[in-house]
Amino acid sequence: MNYIADLHVHSHYSRATSKASHLYGLAAWAAVKGIGVVGTGDFTHPGWFAHLHDCLEPAEPGLYRLRAEPGRDLASLLPHGLRPAVPLEAVRFVLSAEISSIYKRGGRVRKVHNLLYVPDLDSARRVNATLATLGNIAS
Repeated sequence: MNYIADLHVHSHYSRATSKASHLYGLAAWAAVKGIGVVGTGDFTHPGWFAHLHDCLEPAEPGLYRLRAEPGRDLASLLPHGLRPAVPLEAVRFVLSAEISSIYKRGGRVRKVHNLLYVPDLDSARRVNATLATLGNIAS
């Protein structure tokens, strides 16, 4: 199956991001843009991980969808008259995070960013537990 995807996304816990960068806002805007799969970003952040756990449910293998919430209208997150290119309920999420490794070499600061993708919340929990022993995962 073919997907249009945006796999490098950040939550509202990241610097310089919109407070509307929550799962519902990400899904609504993905639907407008015709994006069928969105990376969750930031699953290493404890607050965001809790949001992922509360709001997502398994869909297809390795993909999640928003839990149905009676009374929540995702279309209300969009400007009046803007129509989604794909159905809001068709948007899927893949669990993702970015790890920033910062170090010095040759008298200069170096930064390497690696993107992580995991198949399920339990795998994300294990990654988080390991990373928490190495650095501050809440930053």
